[in-house]
Amino acid sequence: MLRAGTGDRFGRCLRRVLWMSSPPLVPPETIGSPGLAAALEQVNAQLMAASVAELASDGYAGRRVGTPGGRAAAAWLAGQLRELGAAVQSDPFGVSSVRELYRTPVLRWSDGEMTRSLEHRREFAEHLTSAELPDPRSAPLAEAGAADLRDRWVLAPAGEWARACRRAEAEGAVGVLMARGTDTDGWMPKMIAGPARRAVAVIGVRTDLHRQLADALISGEVTVTASMPLRPVDVQGVNVHGHLPIELNGAAGGPRVLLSAHFDGVGDDPGRRLPAAADNASGVAAVLEAARVLRAALTAPVNLSVSFLDAEEAGARGSARHAPSVAPSTRVINLDGAAQLHQAAAVEAGGPAHALLAALDQAARLTGVPLRAGAMASDNRRYAAAGLAAIGIGMGMPGYQTPAETPERVEPDTLLAAARLLVATVWLLASAHARGVWASAPS
Repeated sequence: MLRAGTGDRFGRCLRRVLWMSSPPLVPPETIGSPGLAAALEQVNAQLMAASVAELASDGYAGRRVGTPGGRAAAAWLAGQLRELGAAVQSDPFGVSSVRELYRTPVLRWSDGEMTRSLEHRREFAEHLTSAELPDPRSAPLAEAGAADLRDRWVLAPAGEWARACRRAEAEGAVGVLMARGTDTDGWMPKMIAGPARRAVAVIGVRTDLHRQLADALISGEVTVTASMPLRPVDVQGVNVHGHLPIELNGAAGGPRVLLSAHFDGVGDDPGRRLPAAADNASGVAAVLEAARVLRAALTAPVNLSVSFLDAEEAGARGSARHAPSVAPSTRVINLDGAAQLHQAAAVEAGGPAHALLAALDQAARLTGVPLRAGAMASDNRRYAAAGLAAIGIGMGMPGYQTPAETPERVEPDTLLAAARLLVATVWLLASAHARGVWASAPS
């Protein structure tokens, strides 16, 4: 159930919705409905695990937007939706300036007595502002405050890399080495969208090694050899939409509900797998399973749609493309990460989401999924910005955007929790709509 402090706007909003709801949003007979209980029992962890394993497999190569692996994932998902009986539409769109690492970068340094070569993604990684440096370039290393930076690599002080970059650009330096931390598994996560590019190469060096470079520079001359084969590319993404209206006894209609999840990842590194199992094969698997169960078991009409979105990792471009075309009365639930539920699922609401929040809270109570207000910077924000009632849900991403983001780290219990929460929320929305509850609530 929802856990929010008294000063939390989201918590205050939800408590106000529940307090003002009269009659109760969902009657006791619906909450204890054998139909809903049976539907929740139909959620299948094995099917979801198989979907995660499929999308994280070698053939999809990390599912970066615009790549053969990304297109293959879209085609597979379209086939899965057709198997559910959905009317499927694929919507291609352009995506500009995606950062592409087209070779493994090089970084090594020598102090005259020893040479050390560093491992990409473990000990150093690309910075998204970096200029392209296709081939290794050797040059002396200098402190950022040195008198002359021309044709040198520059060691930026911690927290001052931007200032070091400005001077490096002005004086014709080769590039800048900045300090960068790792995650708990010792990896530097990969990203493909970020701020504008600089005029010099910019490389993140693991914090302890950055200190070693500083110490070596104090003791004598240091030569750095590095490359950064990172370039912006313009590609084509594709959203996959499925429409699954559920009619009962010939009755159509019901509330408009959209379940969404992005299927793209950041893509493999050259020579290294980044499976993208948690972010967001897990969310896709849970949405797909929720749609399957609702299609088979829901006992009230609902105008249900599913959208598998591309290019979220490139700036939520897929949802930006889709949101303006969604009917204003649609309630959107976006799932980004369903791999490792700790204390509670993070929930962010936007737009006129009062009724949707109330249903989500009751669904969480029914399914035993704890919720907390938390930032969810994902596709839900694009839908909310378009004026739609939109909620983003996240349930953890172990190994986030690294080679450690593997299918075995996606917990079956978390997949079950996510899919059941979605099923129960849509069920309650449909049941309440059938009873005329929320008819006057913002939609």
